[in-house]
Amino acid sequence: MTFTRIAVLAATTALTATAVFAQEDRTGWPESFTVGTASQGGTFFVYGSGWANLVADELGISGGGEVTGGPMQNMALVHTGEVQFGLTTMGPAAESYAGTNPIAPGLQMTNACAMFPMYQTPFSVTALSSSGIETIADIPAGARIGFGPAGSTSDTYFPLMLEALGVEFERRNGGWDDLGGQLQDGLLDVIAFAAGVPIPAVSQLEVQTDINIIEFTEAEQAQIIEAFPVSGFQIADSTYTTLEAPARSVAMWNFAIANCDLPESFVYAVTDIIMSDNERMMGIHSSARETLPEHWDKNTALMWHPGAARWFTENAGATIPADRIHGSM
Repeated sequence: MTFTRIAVLAATTALTATAVFAQEDRTGWPESFTVGTASQGGTFFVYGSGWANLVADELGISGGGEVTGGPMQNMALVHTGEVQFGLTTMGPAAESYAGTNPIAPGLQMTNACAMFPMYQTPFSVTALSSSGIETIADIPAGARIGFGPAGSTSDTYFPLMLEALGVEFERRNGGWDDLGGQLQDGLLDVIAFAAGVPIPAVSQLEVQTDINIIEFTEAEQAQIIEAFPVSGFQIADSTYTTLEAPARSVAMWNFAIANCDLPESFVYAVTDIIMSDNERMMGIHSSARETLPEHWDKNTALMWHPGAARWFTENAGATIPADRIHGSM
């Protein structure tokens, strides 16, 4: 299991911590922390690295983001304690708890706990306008489709979704930036994205060339919702300059996760920083408009970290049953 460290971790001294966090009981707190994100060019990378730096600044400890393979690998890394925090999606989280994570089949990764809601991940398809592909039905048999990093949410679910819709394809994997370059160079016909919007790689593509952002038909959307753990979603036309109207899609919720053995006071403090100032989070990535306390109930798969559960109970009116909090049973 390998992953690439970002060149620079944000580091500050304890003198920069606010008074409220300086007064926290820091017994057992780590001297530094790492957040598992995903590939460069994807929303997880920008979002996760951004909040890691924010928390490091506020708490006065070293912290930063780590490039990884995405939600499945992050579940494994957080479960084993190789990183303290990570980002995941409800589908991969449920599979990891059940022991069907392809990274370690049979291992129930139950030492990764829910910390806070992030945003919904829409599933969207992008092709060059010159390809003539404007609908899912237009994708030719044998099309070379990039599904993101191996084991990512997109790679786990999008191939199954397209197969269910009758699409025949050659499966390709890679980081979003790399796949965007391959699409431009004619090495791919389509990229099937699953990431918070706007996706940096798509925004970059539409600056450099003409693209089609392909929506699902109503029938296709209904078929996917029936078969997979997703809900209906519309990508707003303001998300990309390419869109002239909202694009019909499906989406899955993302959550930040913490190693369940981290001190309650530490995770409480981290959660408080993220959830108490949405404007700062929006400054990191616009997908954080959904990083709001009221979305605590979107956790349908994970046990809660005690520190996070306490924050949402005290500050968001959450009613989290004791049997959904790690260590409370």
